[in-house]
Amino acid sequence: MRRLAAVALGMALLAGAPARAETKEPRTAAERFERMTPEQKEALRAKLREFKSLPKEEQERIRGNLERWRQLPPEERERIRANLRELRKLSPDERQALRERARELRKLSPEERAQLRQRIRRYLREHPEKREQMLENMRRWRQLSPEQRQEVRERLRERRRR
Repeated sequence: MRRLAAVALGMALLAGAPARAETKEPRTAAERFERMTPEQKEALRAKLREFKSLPKEEQERIRGNLERWRQLPPEERERIRANLRELRKLSPDERQALRERARELRKLSPEERAQLRQRIRRYLREHPEKREQMLENMRRWRQLSPEQRQEVRERLRERRRR
């Protein structure tokens, strides 16, 4: 039971529940729990009930993810938290488009994904000046409406056919 509470607390922290105090960082899960507001505690209890209702396999998968999270260096955890903060800033349509793209990437075989990552990394290493341009392109892409994005995709497909 205590382990499940720790898992649920970890999930809540990963999900962005504002459980941290503004002053001294609490060291234990119990200290973090005690500093939560009643609303945060209830939200965490609801997450725990939801977790307990999951199939055992899914619970194990979540526990494994939590354990991997705990093993990450602090810098990597902060990078992931920053990415989550950025994700929360996206509109629902942008998040949906991102999910769809992630689904497409998951369909790739592990070898294809590894090759894609290697090609992107190699390209960015060989062309560091392109990194900023790529980031700017991504920012501009995110500002496009779904209709505008579809138009861009169609133009790119047309260019490839030529």
